[in-house]
Amino acid sequence: MNYFIIIALLVAIDQVFKYLVESYLKPIGTFPIIKDVFHLTYGQNTGAAFSILQGKQAFLITVTSIVTIALIVYLIKNYKTQNYLLLISLTLVISGALGNLIDRVRLNYVVDFLDFTLINYPIFNTADIFVVSGTTLLAYFMLLASPNNSQKEG
Repeated sequence: MNYFIIIALLVAIDQVFKYLVESYLKPIGTFPIIKDVFHLTYGQNTGAAFSILQGKQAFLITVTSIVTIALIVYLIKNYKTQNYLLLISLTLVISGALGNLIDRVRLNYVVDFLDFTLINYPIFNTADIFVVSGTTLLAYFMLLASPNNSQKEG
């Protein structure tokens, strides 16, 4: 399986959604999918998760670039011998990081649009879903996965 094709596909999906949000949601602000539960709400985030490090774009771009390059190098060097769960988790994290990095470089902010109004949760985007999912899988791999059950056949 070529993980770089998956990365390209996930980044493209993220960028298409964000383009549609910029084009169609930005002018109206919010659109309830399920009123008072889940809305599509346009947001610009100049920080990281939960809007920490607001306005620190140069720092966020630098750190994201370094971490993403390191993960890509690791993926290239280890894609034949490593665990599928590890490779999928890295693929998801890289995809999400690249999706948000493209926004930061291109727009100087990250486009957010998924809004769970029922629980007053911060607005987020598809790239965030990829990063959180990948990080969760990575944590599972590191803490709980049995190396004997999840090794790739070689």
